[in-house]
Amino acid sequence: MRDRLHRSLLAFACSALLAGIAVSTAEAAPAGNPGAKAAKSGFHLQEATIADVQQAIKAHRITSTQLVHLYLDRIHAYNGQCVKAPQGILGPVETIPHAGQLNALLTLNLRPAARKALGFDERKARSLTDPADADAAMPDALEVAAAQDRYFARTGKLVGPLHGVVVSIKDQYDTYDMRSTSGADAAYANDRPPHDSAVAKRLRDAGAIVLAKANMGEYAGGDRSSFGGPLCNPYDTERSPGRSSGGSGSSVAANLVMCSIGEESGPSVRNPSKNNNVVGLAPTQELVSRAGMIPASFMNDRVGPICRSVTDVVRILDVIAGYDPRDPLTAFGDGRKPPKPYLSYTQGASLKGVRIGVMREYMNKELFTKADEQSIDIVERGIDDLRKLGATVIDPGPGGALFQDCVRKYAAPAESAMFVKQFPKLFPVDAAGKPAGDYIPQLVDLWADPSQFPDGPSIRELAPERTTGEGRYALDVYLRERGDADIKSTADLIGKSNFYTDIHEDSGFSDKKKGLENKYADKTLDLSNRLQMRFALQQVTLQCMAMQNLDAVTYPTGNIPAPKLGAPTEPTVNGRSALAWTLLGANGFPAITVPAGFTTEVYDRVRDAQPADAAGPKAKPTASLVGPVAARLPVGIDFLGRPFDEPKLLHIAAAYEAATRHREAPRDFAPLPSEP
Repeated sequence: MRDRLHRSLLAFACSALLAGIAVSTAEAAPAGNPGAKAAKSGFHLQEATIADVQQAIKAHRITSTQLVHLYLDRIHAYNGQCVKAPQGILGPVETIPHAGQLNALLTLNLRPAARKALGFDERKARSLTDPADADAAMPDALEVAAAQDRYFARTGKLVGPLHGVVVSIKDQYDTYDMRSTSGADAAYANDRPPHDSAVAKRLRDAGAIVLAKANMGEYAGGDRSSFGGPLCNPYDTERSPGRSSGGSGSSVAANLVMCSIGEESGPSVRNPSKNNNVVGLAPTQELVSRAGMIPASFMNDRVGPICRSVTDVVRILDVIAGYDPRDPLTAFGDGRKPPKPYLSYTQGASLKGVRIGVMREYMNKELFTKADEQSIDIVERGIDDLRKLGATVIDPGPGGALFQDCVRKYAAPAESAMFVKQFPKLFPVDAAGKPAGDYIPQLVDLWADPSQFPDGPSIRELAPERTTGEGRYALDVYLRERGDADIKSTADLIGKSNFYTDIHEDSGFSDKKKGLENKYADKTLDLSNRLQMRFALQQVTLQCMAMQNLDAVTYPTGNIPAPKLGAPTEPTVNGRSALAWTLLGANGFPAITVPAGFTTEVYDRVRDAQPADAAGPKAKPTASLVGPVAARLPVGIDFLGRPFDEPKLLHIAAAYEAATRHREAPRDFAPLPSEP
């Protein structure tokens, strides 16, 4: 049915274009604001939900075309460059306080005439390799919206569950009508891929209007791209919007679109959602297809919706979830969707009967730094809110550890050889790397008496050893499938791309050419460590949750608030990284972040002055923690559940959101004067 609707919409748009009755340049940009003029009283764009928009469409208060124009007006006002770049996008940059711009969206889904009439430069073109862009089979966002309006006028029905929903998609995902380069300035013969990614197709089939590709940390890492430049945070434009999927998060936060699609192989859906005070879901990995995505990894990539509310995230999930033969991992999820739509599980306001564990391993102030403390305190208040909602909270208390007894008993057999390698003093090896003794009795003793477990490893630090060839293999498979005439391999990306030169390896401005070269250096494929650790973490975590009869666990999405752009990355401390807690989510567990409040002050990492004669040419610069610095920055709370138990997780998140309402629009990106 959805395929038929999609084909019907495409036919409407194409026939209208060929007949000369599609949205013309004059209609696309008449004097004044067409969206504001046409939208009737009772509809407000700022913070509008999917339900708000569809109710307004049904009540004839707004049309899809008017809605697209309203978002284009905001994009025109707020999506400019947000840093000083005197040498251009590839050169050094300087942050601007209260810049009033975000650089969140990379490419706009507009034909050349409409793009020019609306005042957007050529860099935002749908394709730089097809400047004419006249293919009638590729309707732009305004043409799709016009086709939706005609369908609704003729039938009185919406084209699908996402009718009128204006979205951006991270540039990591293929879109057949827009350039797709994962943020890179790479010389593809055709910067458009031949087909939509699975997630883009499912969104379009459901009626979503894909308005833009979101800017991103190039190749899913860092705070800038070679094609688009640095991304900025709408709550403080001198700070990071969350690295990899930062453009997805900030475009939603500043109301440039309704929802976006992010990707995470680590925390890159939840970290930008946390930094941008929005809701982000990293679902069970096997639930949503990754086909047609420029990969960051082979095993860990996950597709995640980002919206301003839990219910909007769930409406997106209902559309994109499901088996896809092009992504073999989704075979694990075949038949495991719930009997009712995910949205039906978000209705209850009470958490009575729900058991939620507190991951004190992630909240022990004694293990971390001053930079962690306010986020932990804010989430402490969130835990009290869960109790007020009726949840049974299983809390080991400050300094405690929810999973440690379980880790002590089950980590050794689950991790196997990787566990043994972590403790060479307990398990010595000879010159050939072979066991120097009989380890089995020691391992049995650890199982029988967990108190003998060596100090150090907790659920924070159980981590895989390096895989070999994963990044190169995944990228080369994608490029082979894409079939571009010029870019056919990782080697081509290295040799046929421009890269930015303002590199700080200790920050979000890292060397992307070097990253590709490191991938290319691998000459074989070995994922055994990744697979072993995935099994180990699932075994240990599921056992720990079962022993305590937990429905979910909770913790700060990330302890460190949004850092300054280009500043040194906060060092990893006792397993806590500078971004967000990710080890469990990256190994198959669904997690959702919800706004939990705002800081009043933060601690920033600042590079120390280096005397010219104090360090050699290869010495790494040092950095110190400076603060407190007054800063009102978002904090998120995570809820993590068992694989495929999204219904329970979404119920918890929706109830918490409804009771707390910590989402606030960024103050520097207010409604435009003519905006309804």
